[in-house]
Amino acid sequence: MEDFRRSYLRLCKEGGIDAQESVLAQLHDARTVTGSCRLDLRGQSITVDTCSVLGRVLQSDAVFTEVLLSDCMLSEEGVKLLLNGLCSNTTVKVLDLKGNNMRGTGAEALGQLLVRNKMLRRLVLEWNALGMWEEGFGVFCEGLASNTSLAQLDLRNNQINHQGAAELCIALKRNSTLQELDLRWNNIGLLGGRSILEAMQQNRTLNKLEMAGNNIPSDTLRAIEQSMNHNADRQSTLRESRSRTQVLSKEIQLLKEEKSRQFLSLMETIDRQKDEMGRSSRNSSIRLGQLQEVLSEQKSSVNSLTAKLQMTEAALALSEQKAHDLGELLTRFKLEKAELRDRQSREIQKEQEDSALKEAKLLKEVNSVSEKNLQLRNKLEETERRCKTQQDQIFELKQELTNTTAELKLRLAQTEERLEMEKRRSKQALEDMDGLRQKEVDHLTRHQEESERALQERILKLEGQRIQLEEELSRVKASLVTERAQAEEELGKVRAQVRLEEQQHLTSLEEKLRAVRQSRDESQNHCTHQKQTIAELHAKVGQQSIEMDTLRRRIDELQQDLAGKEQEKVAEVTRVRVELQEQIGHLQAERTAQSGLKEKIAALEREMKVLSTAHREALLDKESEISSLLERLRIREGEIQRIREDEAQRASFLQNAILTYVQGSPLAHFSPKK
Repeated sequence: MEDFRRSYLRLCKEGGIDAQESVLAQLHDARTVTGSCRLDLRGQSITVDTCSVLGRVLQSDAVFTEVLLSDCMLSEEGVKLLLNGLCSNTTVKVLDLKGNNMRGTGAEALGQLLVRNKMLRRLVLEWNALGMWEEGFGVFCEGLASNTSLAQLDLRNNQINHQGAAELCIALKRNSTLQELDLRWNNIGLLGGRSILEAMQQNRTLNKLEMAGNNIPSDTLRAIEQSMNHNADRQSTLRESRSRTQVLSKEIQLLKEEKSRQFLSLMETIDRQKDEMGRSSRNSSIRLGQLQEVLSEQKSSVNSLTAKLQMTEAALALSEQKAHDLGELLTRFKLEKAELRDRQSREIQKEQEDSALKEAKLLKEVNSVSEKNLQLRNKLEETERRCKTQQDQIFELKQELTNTTAELKLRLAQTEERLEMEKRRSKQALEDMDGLRQKEVDHLTRHQEESERALQERILKLEGQRIQLEEELSRVKASLVTERAQAEEELGKVRAQVRLEEQQHLTSLEEKLRAVRQSRDESQNHCTHQKQTIAELHAKVGQQSIEMDTLRRRIDELQQDLAGKEQEKVAEVTRVRVELQEQIGHLQAERTAQSGLKEKIAALEREMKVLSTAHREALLDKESEISSLLERLRIREGEIQRIREDEAQRASFLQNAILTYVQGSPLAHFSPKK
């Protein structure tokens, strides 16, 4: 307030204008009333200069919400300057210009104010002469037609004729915010009343219209009142419909929030599933790397065993060469001994017997060694078979992992596509909900049916995928059985070939051993070396068996992990089904709630219709009662007037009688003598 007073004084000094003391006093005494700041200058004469200064101040400073300038003897120029300043004001809501004798220029300035100002709610123009100038009043009516904020307008005693009423009716047809209009004590007449009645048939917002003292017939006034009542009923119904739409919009927002929450929960579950799948793939890759390392170690051990076997074969070849050399020496010795047979026959017989015994022992030892070699070869074959089976299993596991990863990727892509489709559908549904408020319930039901169909299609697709996976598992198992049968057949063939080769090798060894009887010591030494190597091979075979056990354990663990993953997949599928069923239940509950809301809305509409009909009937009854009461009042007033006339006649008769009595009494004869 002090800032406003200072700006007023500053502008007066700049323009060289004397500030009016009354205006300063009012600015000093101005205070806020129920949250609004009021500028009250009623009944004080304001000059043109002060009007210009006030217009500038009100244009720059946004302080007052009510400006009261009634009976201030404002001139046309002062009104124009003041209203030009108020055109850009954003705080004044009430303007009182009562009794300022505004005419053409004032009406034009008011028209510009109504066009440019978007905050004015009430305008009081009582006791002016706006209707005298048709052009100025036409500009005022054009501004009123284009205004979108004014709710109350007071035009009492403004000399408005039927032409001005026609202009005002054109403005009322275009205006959609004015609620109260006071046109009492003008000169509108019959034509103006008819034009106002036509305007009321198109205007839906005007609730209160005062038309007394305008020489309008009673039937037109009644028709205008009926149109006002219709507008009031319409606004009440509009308010109720707005409240209902607000309630429905709140419920729809709650449903949207619930759907968004459900969608976010689905997204979170999908993200969790993705994380779990990534972790499982990482763990499987780590385990595959470990298995590959173990296989490489086993391959290196097998390579070392093959190298040792090659060394033993080379040693056997050397022994064969030595046996051949010994055979040649034996032939020489036989030639020399042929001469000494006779002498040493007896000794030879004894030696033969001893040698026979020794040969039997040696044969037993050779047989035992050959059996041990066979066992070692069998063990080597078993280890090779196990390695092959492990490699096959690892290859199968890799294939299964690749298949599972591919299937999971496909599922993720399908789920992402479905989610995108659901997002698009939800966006379309939201846009439809925002664009068509009247068809919200129908659209929600359609959207729910589409979502139910989509969910059913998802369930069917998931079941089809599960059936395909089971068929693929059965096919893989059948292929594994066939591959195992083929591997067993190949192993049988290889075993037969190895046995034949071993038999041939044993025959050759027996022939060589027969030829190497004389080199027993060297063969015994060689056998001891072979025993040592066999012991080493036994130790290595034991280590390999331990490693094979560890590999079997790891394979069992991997199989258990795969079984756990399959169980987790089944659990996830069941959980998704449960979630889908829950969503279907929620949607059904929402449908039932919406059907209940529809029934409630229909019941409320029926009640509104019944109430409106009852209200109209009551209004008609009251109007008939009012008309009957008015007739009774007229009859009573006539009777009272008759009674008053009779009493007046009686009083006059009494007065005459008293006068005659007084004049005829003896006191009247003596009064002049005294």
